[in-house]
Amino acid sequence: MTRMPAVADRFYPGEPNVLRRTIAELTPNIEAARKQRALAVVMPHAGYVYSGSTAGATIARVQVPETVLIMGPNHHGRGAALALATEDWQMPMGRVPIDQQLAEALLHASSLVQADEEAHLYEHSLEVQVPFLQAMQPELKIVPLVVSALPFATCQQFARELALAIGSLRRPVLMLASTDMSHYESREEASHKDQMALEHILAMDAQGLYSTVVGQRISMCGIIPTTIALLAAQELGATKAVLVRYTDSGEASGDTSQVVGYAGLFIS
Repeated sequence: MTRMPAVADRFYPGEPNVLRRTIAELTPNIEAARKQRALAVVMPHAGYVYSGSTAGATIARVQVPETVLIMGPNHHGRGAALALATEDWQMPMGRVPIDQQLAEALLHASSLVQADEEAHLYEHSLEVQVPFLQAMQPELKIVPLVVSALPFATCQQFARELALAIGSLRRPVLMLASTDMSHYESREEASHKDQMALEHILAMDAQGLYSTVVGQRISMCGIIPTTIALLAAQELGATKAVLVRYTDSGEASGDTSQVVGYAGLFIS
């Protein structure tokens, strides 16, 4: 079995050549020597017309290894709370295999994770990241995880298990946390709330990030994947986070009365 695209021709172009050109336009050409080694990146997942430039600017800054573990929020409520895809993905720019070694290591390390394709059937938050990764890494393999709401203590437990699984491979793995920021608020209000969340990521403060987003009711849909990625990156030795870009949907639409915020960061 193979997972087929769910949001091609809606969130991004479904025709391969058009998609390649679009990715090239959205991704700055940064020479390899200037790219950063990173343990994790945080990238938005809206339609490319809105958030593609932020995603492209972020992924262009980092060295993308052959294996990327992509975590995104569960927008549809289907499947397990931590749902791991184990079937290869057929994408417009070509088939992307699952890194079965890391997938099996993760299933072995964590009782929280379940192999579950149902959660991935219609989920866009992981799918929209894959073309950017394919453009950066021709030998790409992925480990896709759809993540539902979890208590902070469970995020901590899973982050330790995730770091253990990644560490057991003894080769580079990039974690990608897929999230948009505030949803459908004025630009002023969205920016204010999002800066509160971003300050905690930049301070490498996962507990503060989680508590602030929950306590201030910030509609950051990928708070759980971002919290887990930050914690796991720290387990693997990360000490700093860098904000590449922050913007909102009003930049593309011209409507600043109700925006969605987008941020791109890398953690190393």
